[in-house]
Amino acid sequence: MTTNVPAGTPDEAVDEVRGREAARSRELAAGGNLRRLWRPPLNPGEWRTLGLFAADDGDELERLLASMPLRVWRTDEVTPLSPHSNDPALSAPGSGQEFLITMTIAVPEGTSSAAVDDTMKREAQRARELATHGHLKRLWAMPTQTGYRRTLGLWNASNAREMDSIVESLPLYSWMTLAIIPLTPHPSDPANSH
Repeated sequence: MTTNVPAGTPDEAVDEVRGREAARSRELAAGGNLRRLWRPPLNPGEWRTLGLFAADDGDELERLLASMPLRVWRTDEVTPLSPHSNDPALSAPGSGQEFLITMTIAVPEGTSSAAVDDTMKREAQRARELATHGHLKRLWAMPTQTGYRRTLGLWNASNAREMDSIVESLPLYSWMTLAIIPLTPHPSDPANSH
């Protein structure tokens, strides 16, 4: 979600809309539709939020997003997520920083199906180990591109260096292209309200 407040908008108007946005976020969280909110790294003057929402379909999600007061100034980019076979669902809580990681997996041409199966089994085992230690919090399948598998994961590590080491320990690492986004807490994140 990217918000661009029009130049010249009075601070009082911005504060009022942000207050209504926070209240609506709490309502959506209470209804189970808003699961998490984060802030990715930002440039000065930039307002961006990453959100995890639950909806029955794209139309319902659009209605939910449109009901949020900041939508008057905000554009949203939506990526549908599906269950992933290695998702720990609810792993042990982590105490470090959260990272959102998109993994695009391309199996090298000529790799035998036995080698692919073995690597996938080792990946599933490693995912379970990392979930047990609180490093892998959630995992989702993303829409695929021809010849590629795409996964979105919510991870936890003490810092970026540890996160890099964790990712490099994955059996599929040599077949991956990664996009790692360090996250910071969002004031309206439902996970912070408990």
